[in-house]
Amino acid sequence: MSGEPPRNLLPHLRRARDLADRHYAEALDLAELAAAAGVSKFYFLRCFAAVYGKTPAAYLAERRIERAQDLLRATNITVTEACMLVGYSSLGSFSRKFTELVGMSPSAYLAKFSAEGAPRIPGCFVLMHGLSDRKTPPGTDPAADR
Repeated sequence: MSGEPPRNLLPHLRRARDLADRHYAEALDLAELAAAAGVSKFYFLRCFAAVYGKTPAAYLAERRIERAQDLLRATNITVTEACMLVGYSSLGSFSRKFTELVGMSPSAYLAKFSAEGAPRIPGCFVLMHGLSDRKTPPGTDPAADR
């Protein structure tokens, strides 16, 4: 096989990527993502990296940090709350990855947007109602129907 995965595998890789997009705050592992694609985890890892230009772990980390940026920009939650909401259990790991991908610490990012004075969504609303991009109406989540 060349470095390119077979074309018929692409929809299966998208299914795994969509799972990571929908459930980014959960503890997803390589085996679970590979199972969503219907292939072995090592084959999945090679094919995912060939198609998307990054490993599944790097993709998931970027998705989590993007969501954390949204939360810190639009709500009044703390950095620690954002860390937990996007699936990190360690504030240190979250801060390192955030700084690596965004170019500033989450605290500096929060301060930057707090200083702009734009109205922000109360954190209690976010915590009470959950994250809307993770919610699917009953009966519409194909992963739940399996």
